[in-house]
Amino acid sequence: MLMPSIFGESLIDDFFDYPERSFSFRTSNANGLMKTDIKEKKDAFELTIAIPGVDKDQIQVELKDGYLNVTATSTQSNGEGEDDSNYIRRERYYGSASRSFYVGEDVRDEDISAKYVNGILTLDIAKVEKKPEPEVKKFIPIAG
Repeated sequence: MLMPSIFGESLIDDFFDYPERSFSFRTSNANGLMKTDIKEKKDAFELTIAIPGVDKDQIQVELKDGYLNVTATSTQSNGEGEDDSNYIRRERYYGSASRSFYVGEDVRDEDISAKYVNGILTLDIAKVEKKPEPEVKKFIPIAG
């Protein structure tokens, strides 16, 4: 018998927090995946993102329209030599997750450095001064 829950579809779902229901990375991270710390330094911002269990070649960092997009994809291994056990429960998620951070339109690829060690992605984003836009005088034509 499933009981109603004020937190979700059922109390069981809330207790076990099934990953297939929690991967909707539209605006933020779900269930603490890709937890991020942001530190301001003198000349840069440092983003430290936890992405455990993912290889470096499965992480993609893209800068587009002032947004820094970080995507990680984890695939289930079906390698040879695995036993024929039937899993009762698997809590590791296989799929993709992403986070987006607005860094400004003046930041370029060369202003960002990245390293990935022991499941931690560290991004250093140099502080870039906003270039002043030249003042453009606009005159309104007068008819007559």
